[in-house]
Amino acid sequence: MKKSEAEPAIRSLATTWFDTLPAGKREHPSWYAFKDWLSANNYGHYLNFRSRISADYDAEMWFDDELGQNWRR
Repeated sequence: MKKSEAEPAIRSLATTWFDTLPAGKREHPSWYAFKDWLSANNYGHYLNFRSRISADYDAEMWFDDELGQNWRR
C-alpha cells in the first residue's frame, strides 16, 4: 500500500465510520475504536504503508483532520 493511496481511503472510511456512531459518541470520536472497526471490516490493510514517522501516526492525523479533531494535537 502506498501512503498516497492510503490517505484518501482512511479519510473516506473515517467519515463512513463516524456516520454510523450513535449521537453520544460523536462528540469525541475514538481513533482506537476506528482502528478496531477497520480491522473488523477488512480495511486494516490501509494502515500498512511506509512512513517517516509511523503509518499509525499519519493515519491518526488524517482521522483527526477529517473529523475536526485537530484541537487534540
